[in-house]
This record gives sequence, structure tokens and C-alpha cells, in this order.
Amino acid sequence: MRDSASATHTVNVVYLARLREAFERGAETLPLPTDVDPITVADILATLMARGGVWAAELAPGRAVRVAVNYAMTSRDAPVHPGDEVALFPPVTGG
Repeated sequence: MRDSASATHTVNVVYLARLREAFERGAETLPLPTDVDPITVADILATLMARGGVWAAELAPGRAVRVAVNYAMTSRDAPVHPGDEVALFPPVTGG
């Protein structure tokens, strides 16, 4: 039997446009600790920025990055639940 204190849940993180190119991947499954409640978009971003390098540079405060959870635009303080899809992308301009 698995110890529930060390169990994790996951979210699917999708990278679009310049982020897909910078991170050299379109998506990944990110494990989340079960002892943090609620987990927020800001927590996801902090976890990714902690990787350093291009991750920290592209997701740094002040960089233009939008977030959608389950296809709905959201703020950084929005909660994220296990199984959610979190999409990160730069603002889109038309022309």
C-alpha cells in the first residue's frame, strides 16, 4: 500500500508558441505534492522557474505569459486540481 503522505497527483502542463520552442517540448506531466492545499497557478510557475536557465528566464515576473486552466483563462492565484490541464502561452497579437 502506498503511503498517502508521500503520494503525488499530477497535472498536464502544455506549452504553446515561443514557450514550446524555448522549452523544447509541447507538454509534460508535472507531479504535485498532496500536502499543499490549495495548489495554485503561481505554485506551478514557481516549480517550473526553479529549474533555472531558460525556465526561469521565460517565466520570470514581468514576462508576458498567459495561463489557462482547462481551457479557461485564469489568474496566477487560481487553484489547480489534480488532473487539470494548465496551458502556458504568450499573448497573441493579430495582424
